Amino acid sequence: MSVKPRAFQRQYPPRWHSIINSPVGRLYVAASDNALTGIWYEEQAHFPLPHELGERITDPAGLVAEADEVAQAIGADAERRGEHIYVAPARILAQTERELDEYFRGRRTDFEVPLDPDGTDFQLAVWDYLKTVPYGYTVTYGEISRMVGPGAPAQAVGQAVGHNKIAIIIPCHRVLGAGGKLTGYAGGLDRKRWLLDREEPKDIRSGRLF
Repeated sequence: MSVKPRAFQRQYPPRWHSIINSPVGRLYVAASDNALTGIWYEEQAHFPLPHELGERITDPAGLVAEADEVAQAIGADAERRGEHIYVAPARILAQTERELDEYFRGRRTDFEVPLDPDGTDFQLAVWDYLKTVPYGYTVTYGEISRMVGPGAPAQAVGQAVGHNKIAIIIPCHRVLGAGGKLTGYAGGLDRKRWLLDREEPKDIRSGRLF
């Protein structure tokens, strides 16, 4: 009797997630114990697989506050030795929720939470470039293609942008088609338009984003 080799299964580090309400709908926010790994809109295209979300933490900020209260009571050294496994990702989730809230209120234009999305080398190169596009600015697929490497086809760039794992913070909504045309967005064009309107320069002399 022959034995078939077992199919290779990629091992993913543990993930945890929270769900937050926002002006653009419910957001699924995922983290490892040291970085943000994903932000997705509810029912968007390319919604994450279960292993990308992991177990849900319903109140990250509350969990962090409770852990900090315990740490203050027993001392930081003891807290570091015995902190619950959920607390580290909860800190990332709570920071993300706080920074997103500030962004939606118009009080933040850059994000500080550490990022670690899963992707191919090419996807990561595209997403790294997207992180350099400032608030209030846009870029085209063709411009990204020229910047990420010689000969990178615009279609491949479009696929990488469309599969962005961290919506809003990795600002794929700032990518336009040729001539500044408003093109596809995994979260839908209405959300893309809303985000760009939100980031529109207040000085009309700066021109419109799209």
